[in-house]
Amino acid sequence: MGVVRTVMIAVTDDHRLSTGLRDESSSSVVVTRSVFGMAERPRRRIPDATVARLPIYLRILHDLVENEITGISSEQLAELAAVNAAKVRKDLSYLGSYGTRGIGYEVRYLVFQIERELGLNHEWPVVIVGAGNLGQALSGYGGFGQKGFPVAGVVDIDPAKIGGVVGGVRVRHIDELPQVVASRQVAIGVVAVPADAAQDAADRLVKAGITSILNFSPVVLTLPFGIHVRTVDLALELQILSYHEQQRQTRQAAIVSSKSASA
Repeated sequence: MGVVRTVMIAVTDDHRLSTGLRDESSSSVVVTRSVFGMAERPRRRIPDATVARLPIYLRILHDLVENEITGISSEQLAELAAVNAAKVRKDLSYLGSYGTRGIGYEVRYLVFQIERELGLNHEWPVVIVGAGNLGQALSGYGGFGQKGFPVAGVVDIDPAKIGGVVGGVRVRHIDELPQVVASRQVAIGVVAVPADAAQDAADRLVKAGITSILNFSPVVLTLPFGIHVRTVDLALELQILSYHEQQRQTRQAAIVSSKSASA
């Protein structure tokens, strides 16, 4: 089977587009080059599991900065993140950060490295589809803007909601979605509609130019290759918690039964 080569598009610090080639037969290395001809260093492709842990490390590191702590060891970071130290060292090695023996990692520089890798050194405007209870709550949540994800627009199909203001953003008709996306160069969309409307909402987002979707509807979306989707299913999470609660109660019942039998 021949090697499949795909073109990757990324946004650099100064919002310029850069392209790179990824060898699908070996995903360990990504080599990028600027479309303006400026060469960039080869970068290792980071596993999805590591990418999922980087925001956790970053949140911990921000707390350390606020408390004026300048250094941290892999063991300390591992304990705070509830992972093992070897995994922390491996994760951070993808950033080119190996720490110093006996000293650990410099906190502020580690913050810089993680934010750079996650693309958090500039804002990523988002657009929300759905101005119902969930959409309004998301739009009104100030944490998005504080973290670099300002709400660029909210769209809906309900005439009763269109024209209203949620979270300081005026609700527009969903037919205006392409204009919202283009005017603010939005790449991330949020699906906050009932399950039966989620696929249509996602399709409209993709057609408008959105390439990453945060889905709050409890459905599996079918989307073109290259569209990144993260689904937040609150009911599913509650079901997982109910399993752990059931296990805990079963263990407690077994302990009580054992004590009764030995009495």
